[in-house]
Amino acid sequence: MTVKIAPSLFGADLGNLENQIKAVEDCKVEMLHIDVMDGNFVPNIAFGPDQVKMLRGKTDLFFDVHMMVVEPDRFIPRFVEAGADMITVHQEATTHLHRTLQLIKSFGIKAGVVLSPGTSIKTLEYVLDDIDMVLLMTVNPGYGGQSFIESSINKIKDLSEMIKGYNIDIQIDGGINLETAPKVVEAGANVLVAGSFTFKGDIAKNISALISAVNFK
Repeated sequence: MTVKIAPSLFGADLGNLENQIKAVEDCKVEMLHIDVMDGNFVPNIAFGPDQVKMLRGKTDLFFDVHMMVVEPDRFIPRFVEAGADMITVHQEATTHLHRTLQLIKSFGIKAGVVLSPGTSIKTLEYVLDDIDMVLLMTVNPGYGGQSFIESSINKIKDLSEMIKGYNIDIQIDGGINLETAPKVVEAGANVLVAGSFTFKGDIAKNISALISAVNFK
């Protein structure tokens, strides 16, 4: 299994963003995780479509856009136009999940579903044919730097069993570090979002250490 690192720009130094993106590119990562927050679904605000469009002009990395917004359908076309390569939406934030996934797919990009810690994976049972990735939050959404919720390990294992036979990635976001990363990969995850860990200090050293911790090349 190939494991991907997805540095989260929410953990970056926004005053030095272009240089930090370049440092991430130099580490040969394939994707950037971009958190979109509306101050309503979560108690924070971050990265609108104008900011994503600006970032798109700075890098060719795959843009993994995590929408933490109420009624995401309103904004999906704007984020596609801004340069998103994948959009993930919270199951809890949309009334008609299948319709929302079809909307994302209609633009020719990848679609995923995010589950907050208290949301059951059973809510995905009837949309597995329509998703490219499931993002499991291992902290409550909205803030960086939170502690990993240990009970998430069993949830990852259960999801890994549920999606056997499907070409679906399992992404983990929240509290990823040298201790938790090997646990989630062993449980079945193959995409790791790392914000606070990636951008605190030496970016290249941090990403290299994370790669070594999960023993992939």
